[in-house]
Amino acid sequence: MPLDTTALRRMFAAIDHDVAAAGDELCRLDGLIGDADHGVTMALGFGAAHQAVAALDPTADPTALLNAAALAFLNATGASCGPLYATALMRAAAAVAGRRELDDADVIAVVGAIATGIRDRGKAEPGQKTMLDAWVPAADAANAAHADGEPLGVCLTAAVDAARAGAEATRDMAAAVGRSQRLGDRALGHVDPGAASAAIVVEAMRRSLTT
Repeated sequence: MPLDTTALRRMFAAIDHDVAAAGDELCRLDGLIGDADHGVTMALGFGAAHQAVAALDPTADPTALLNAAALAFLNATGASCGPLYATALMRAAAAVAGRRELDDADVIAVVGAIATGIRDRGKAEPGQKTMLDAWVPAADAANAAHADGEPLGVCLTAAVDAARAGAEATRDMAAAVGRSQRLGDRALGHVDPGAASAAIVVEAMRRSLTT
């Protein structure tokens, strides 16, 4: 069934709730290799995004909604993830330009656009212990399942599984970019907080868009 802006509002509410609920754990993970503020930053960003889309006129289309979320996220956060997620959401908005409702292919395109936006803005690659280690596998898994003719629920479940596996895999990586890069091999053994929060976002998307 096509998804309208009500479904997207529900998606941002779910992301806001889940990221806020995981805030302490995300800060703990960040404290091991960074500034210990990732949970706070993500909660501020997606909290603002949720409020922005909730305040839009009900006739707003998906592109307007995603662009509003991007601007709100950027304005709410001063950390590096602000420009990353703002770019990701703007790319997602562009991916569904002209649509009043989103079909399965559009949702898969949104996931892919988020991964591409973060990659382009951050100038990073998978394997460097960043949020891309969750987002890229998630997008690839969703795309592969969709190409196999699977319904949206199966595609997004595959994305969640891939994102979680990708986040866990960062435990064995040394950071190659970002603040944790200065730790060198001391970052080994710790999950990247950005990858962990990405997996939470993907799961909130799956739950809100398919149940």
